[in-house]
Amino acid sequence: MTIATEPGVLGQKIVDNVSKVIVGKTDAIRLGVIALIARGHALIEDVPGVGKTMLARSLARSAGCKFRRIQFTPDILPSDVTGVSVYNQKTNEFEFRHGPIMAEIVLADEVNRATPKTQSALLEAMEERQVTVDGVTYGLPRPFMVLATQNPIEYEGTFPLPEAQLDRFFLRIGLGYPSPADEVAIMGRQQLVDPFETLEPVATPSQIAALQDAARQIYIDDLVKEYIVALVNGTRSHPDAALGASPRASLSLMRGAQARALMDARDYVLPDDVKAIAGAVMSHRVILSPGARMRGVTGDTLVDEVLEKVPVPGAKPKVRASK
Repeated sequence: MTIATEPGVLGQKIVDNVSKVIVGKTDAIRLGVIALIARGHALIEDVPGVGKTMLARSLARSAGCKFRRIQFTPDILPSDVTGVSVYNQKTNEFEFRHGPIMAEIVLADEVNRATPKTQSALLEAMEERQVTVDGVTYGLPRPFMVLATQNPIEYEGTFPLPEAQLDRFFLRIGLGYPSPADEVAIMGRQQLVDPFETLEPVATPSQIAALQDAARQIYIDDLVKEYIVALVNGTRSHPDAALGASPRASLSLMRGAQARALMDARDYVLPDDVKAIAGAVMSHRVILSPGARMRGVTGDTLVDEVLEKVPVPGAKPKVRASK
């Protein structure tokens, strides 16, 4: 396969392959693939039983990547994530034993159940793609992606993710309950055999890395960049926001729009690419004011309001009819 001529085909193959397991959630799957192509990390937030873990496993297998799962609990230690140096009596030296973070796709299951100290072990890995143990820095493989899950309903025994960690997630994915027809289809597929057991890879890690490089080459006009900045600034000046999206959100919107254009077999970014992922990229980065939370305002509704107010490049301004 030639990445230069068939990048969108490969991205869609991954989406179609994961759809064999995750039924009726094509948009959520596409967001996961976009995050992978854009070298980002994803926070999968939804109620139990809707397929959060299965989405991560299916994405890793479809991409042909090495997968490790970390079950976060209150007693898990940072060394359980990054690894630990162990003394070897035969060689009289310390040997580093790699932790599960050293995989290509890592599932941080129920990440908000770990203490802040353990959660912070992910920060260096997610941002700098390396871990430091006992003063020695170890690089992480490429591609590298963290998929973290959390239940937004149950708060007992959990530790909310700090803003600095939330900001490191490229986007947030919500699955939601399947439709009645999709739920019947799920039961039919699961009746005889788990479809995940027969799922085969459709890509290799080297092809994913080539996709990531190709996405960076997608053209994005300065007008679209200005549109991205205007959207991010719109969250900062919104009256319901105590803290708006960071400059990292601007970069994530740009990278995500490039990845989406690549998946649609285009070599340029459209404003529609930005609008399509704006909610997933910015909603979890916005800190709402106390009054807004009391009124039931969410990050998603705030971003939707910003999208309505900020004019799209090239669009004709609306002219109000004179009375």
